[in-house]
Amino acid sequence: MIVYGRNAVREVLRGPRTVSRLWATTRTAREEWLAGAGVGAGVGALELADGGELERLCGSADHQGVCAEASDYLYADPADLLTGPAPLIVALDEIQDPQNLGAICRTAECAGATGVVVPERRAALVTPAVCKASAGAVEHIAIAVVRNLADFLADAKAADCWVYGAAAGARMAYDQPDYRGGVVCVLGSEGRGLRPRVAAACDELISLPLRGRIDALNVSATAAVVVYEILQRRAAI
Repeated sequence: MIVYGRNAVREVLRGPRTVSRLWATTRTAREEWLAGAGVGAGVGALELADGGELERLCGSADHQGVCAEASDYLYADPADLLTGPAPLIVALDEIQDPQNLGAICRTAECAGATGVVVPERRAALVTPAVCKASAGAVEHIAIAVVRNLADFLADAKAADCWVYGAAAGARMAYDQPDYRGGVVCVLGSEGRGLRPRVAAACDELISLPLRGRIDALNVSATAAVVVYEILQRRAAI
């Protein structure tokens, strides 16, 4: 996988994946990424390249002067996310926009969430675009892929987690639950929201107040509001 962008490259260098090659537009930039990541010459081949070469390598003009060849992304075992004390898991129901997936992973990692769960079909997975959109957060948070999201939610409830699905118009406000113990926050796809079976698998559906003329927040903005509400509630307990 060719990872590109300043933050994404810095974090892949700091994370568990193996980086075999690194390209940068200037020697100074190259040394800055290595120093910023706290690594040395053992990264692998270090090469200078112009902007056009980097764009051809990573397939994007948004490389910000640096890219790296990294080993494949390693997904977590979904069962492992449920084993710790009071896990906080963000489950995504067919989120297809890489920018949204990346932004949600960044929020989840910054909030100290246990992990993110995505279905294997009709959903964005970790790609170079997601790495960049997450500012490298995907390197430091567990992301698990499940065959059936509703079945995973059933497993989560069996593991004593409460499952809250964000749904426009739900009667329970997002700041009503106390969020103690294990929590799974479920967010629906762009446009359609939660699928009926996924919504039915939730213990409660929660909603955010909408006081303007637009009828919904972007899913990544919703994730940020709900995850940090959970964090605040837990800190107050």
